[in-house]
Amino acid sequence: MEFIIRSKALYSTWIYYKPDRLLFDVGEGISAALGNKIYSIEKIFLSHSHVDHIAGLWGFINTRNNAMGSREKDLEIYYPKNSKNITEYLNFIKSMNRHLRFNLSINEIEHNDIVELKNNRYLKVFKTRHTPGEKSLGFQIIEKRKKLKKEFSNLSGDEIKKLVQEYGKDYIVEDYTKKIITISGDSLPISPDIIEDSDILLHECTFIKESDRKLRNHTSLDEIKELLNQISPKKVILYHVSSRYNRLINKVLKDLTNEFENIEFHIVHPEEISII
Repeated sequence: MEFIIRSKALYSTWIYYKPDRLLFDVGEGISAALGNKIYSIEKIFLSHSHVDHIAGLWGFINTRNNAMGSREKDLEIYYPKNSKNITEYLNFIKSMNRHLRFNLSINEIEHNDIVELKNNRYLKVFKTRHTPGEKSLGFQIIEKRKKLKKEFSNLSGDEIKKLVQEYGKDYIVEDYTKKIITISGDSLPISPDIIEDSDILLHECTFIKESDRKLRNHTSLDEIKELLNQISPKKVILYHVSSRYNRLINKVLKDLTNEFENIEFHIVHPEEISII
């Protein structure tokens, strides 16, 4: 298991990424759904200020402060810089929880900011397009890796071992980065340049039918397909689907799998918690 996700457009969205103990958005009902798992979360990233993405934060902090769990673990919250609504909401939450048993760090972030994670990973922030005047962000988890330098790629194992013994391991390897995960938040389609080379893509897909979209502030299935004709992640998770499409989920999943045979697809059902 890597993700636990609840996402029903307009009602509640949150994404828990277990390996790095990260939570993306905090829709209502999250504390009841995750139970004591909320104590393992170290960092929360808010994509934007809409209620269905932040309403669960008050309950999350209150539950973590009072339920029977490890209350001493620090918690960091990151949100779009100069988002007035989130700032006011966080100030309210702090005023209602004046005696926290854990250290709460609140940080503003913006496009191109970097947040260091564990295990040679970091999170990079990128701006997205959602509703006019609304600051919204997407997120990428990137891993720092090492690989054999090209000039040594044809050497035998014994030859490489000899070089390491003589000059050290750093002599034969070079640093590079790998995009592990890209998360769209609520947005129009993300640029292929941002997603390129990402192993896993979590992208909102509010509208299965293009004709149902009245305003251009979310992504449709047709736009997802257009995007996947330009990039090829190993795994795609579609979320934030409108509940009007509940009966179409299985068919859409089957059609996508047939059309893009090299991609593993998952669709977060609006009425269910998905473990992926």
